[in-house]
Amino acid sequence: MSEHDTGGTAPAQNGRRVQFEMFFTLPDFSDISLRDYQETMQRPFFSLSKKKRIKPIEYLSPDKSVTVHVSANPEYGMATIWDADIMIYLASHLNELRERGENDLSPTIRLQPGDLLKRICWGVSGRAYERLIGALDRLQATTIKTNIRANSKTRETTFSWIDSYTHLVDERTQRSLGMEITLSKWFFDGVMDKRNVLAISPLYFEITSGLGKWLYRASRKHAGGNGAEGFTIGFETLHQKSGSESSLPSFKNKILELARANTLPEISLEVIGAETPRPKLKMVMRRFMDRHQDVSTQKRETKPSPPRPATNPKSNGASRQSTAPVRQDLVEELVDPGLTRDLVQRAISGLKVVDPKPSQDPHDPSYAAAAAVIPRRRGGRAHEVLDPETLAAIKAECPGWDLDVLIKQFDAFLNSNPDEMPRNYSKRFYGFMKKHHERNKYTLPGY
Repeated sequence: MSEHDTGGTAPAQNGRRVQFEMFFTLPDFSDISLRDYQETMQRPFFSLSKKKRIKPIEYLSPDKSVTVHVSANPEYGMATIWDADIMIYLASHLNELRERGENDLSPTIRLQPGDLLKRICWGVSGRAYERLIGALDRLQATTIKTNIRANSKTRETTFSWIDSYTHLVDERTQRSLGMEITLSKWFFDGVMDKRNVLAISPLYFEITSGLGKWLYRASRKHAGGNGAEGFTIGFETLHQKSGSESSLPSFKNKILELARANTLPEISLEVIGAETPRPKLKMVMRRFMDRHQDVSTQKRETKPSPPRPATNPKSNGASRQSTAPVRQDLVEELVDPGLTRDLVQRAISGLKVVDPKPSQDPHDPSYAAAAAVIPRRRGGRAHEVLDPETLAAIKAECPGWDLDVLIKQFDAFLNSNPDEMPRNYSKRFYGFMKKHHERNKYTLPGY
């Protein structure tokens, strides 16, 4: 077995499609929980443009305590925010191994490129593999100098994102056996401190805008621990933190567009003082905002409860009821389709939210309400869970896929990410399929 050094090319087979085999066994990382490295999330470490960037990034924090200097290699250009997808995967890989109890972790990671490409939603075509090689070249060639993590012994550190990457090739067949990627000590040491990594949404990889990807990461870092109050920041400061080459007026317009669309996963954006000379952006994690709104709504709508009648110990708690009204939209979203319409209407009109331990008496309204808001268990075949119009549109626009298999994968994602539960299942799956088809259509027979 031989090793080809950085920049080598794996042999292509079947046109642009490349098959990878491994001589070692790796655990399954197909459903790896995603983690991002906090110290890189809120400051300008990456180019936000797909165009080749040579101009350095120079950042000095407002309090003049933090410096970041990023310089590009003239041949490859600066590492981009899309290249950072790879670093997120590698950080997640290390975190997963640590969570599984691995003690002897190394900055050199052996992996199958296909696993990485699928997880970061780049597809597995020959074109995607070429894109991976270009990204690794930029990550290795970009130089960062920063005083983040400075201490009494070190004033600043200079590093590249990865020290090297190597193609592993079978000597006899010259077929690729995978890759070894060696992380820089600065990045590896940071990720090894579990306090430095944050969970991120798998939908992050579906963000197409470079500024949108950076803004999600910055928002996740800034707003994640601030509850319903979120985090508010001026556009000028945000512009400095991003390292964007856009002028401030152009940057403001792009932020306004992202805030109006408000489609970033997990994060809600609100512009404060949009018409003023110095607007601000408020970032709030949706899960905190929804809870805050629910509490506020309940405070407005809840009336004083009448005195509870004495409960007969033998009645199994049949007279217990909550005082908050049932939210019809929630019932419509979660209602089990197998329930009778009469029971559903009784729960919507049943008039109360389910008691945490509802009565077992079928004649008690709380029993009906509990039955009606059983979470819908998705599953089954495509024609059973999708509305006919959406199903027809998917078949016409995304031909060639086994929808039943993809629905199972989609449901597995939703079940493991309750914050991403859609109000309209068919519409959300339709969007998922369009993006899946665009990224992976080249793997279908005939392309």
